[in-house]
Amino acid sequence: MSPQTLIAATGCTPANATKYALFLTSAMDKWGISSPLRQAAFLGQVCIESGNLSVVSENLNYSAARLCAVWHARFPTLSSAQQYANRPDVLANFVYANRMGNGPPASGDGYKFRGRGLKQLTGRSNYAAYKIASGIDVLTNPDLLLQPEFACDSAAWFWFSNSCNALADARDWTELTHKINGGLTALPSRIAAINRALAVLAG
Repeated sequence: MSPQTLIAATGCTPANATKYALFLTSAMDKWGISSPLRQAAFLGQVCIESGNLSVVSENLNYSAARLCAVWHARFPTLSSAQQYANRPDVLANFVYANRMGNGPPASGDGYKFRGRGLKQLTGRSNYAAYKIASGIDVLTNPDLLLQPEFACDSAAWFWFSNSCNALADARDWTELTHKINGGLTALPSRIAAINRALAVLAG
């Protein structure tokens, strides 16, 4: 069975499976995602998280109405959202300011360290931790995470550093999704993707 076949089983297009197969395989080997169960869980989660390997940079180009829906506590009215609508850099510098290791809005950290990679690594602290662990200087050049090699490697590093292997071993898909996503977005789709990969691995 080829890596492309396994990755495509999660729902990715054959083209995306081929594009990322070598890098995902290498990243899993590097960060200890070694058993069939762990690999199926990792690939299922990553493929859903990245729109089936089609998204490697956070989309922050929201209309005012969408901002009110996504960040209602921050933008309770259309008028409060208007100055941030369709301005990704201004929005990121506001909503990500003074957290995750970022400085205030004027620092530009929110946009500089917005979500990138197949896991959407976000915030100066996460970028710094990945740099220390991998030796890849994503603090100086955050756009390295847009490249397939580092998009995959950073996702596998996040998995490893957040003890996701143990959750996969326990088949705790709910807690695993919460660890990866910060919520339970698309939980049924994630479980289905994992199960499809497991079926392929079972052969």
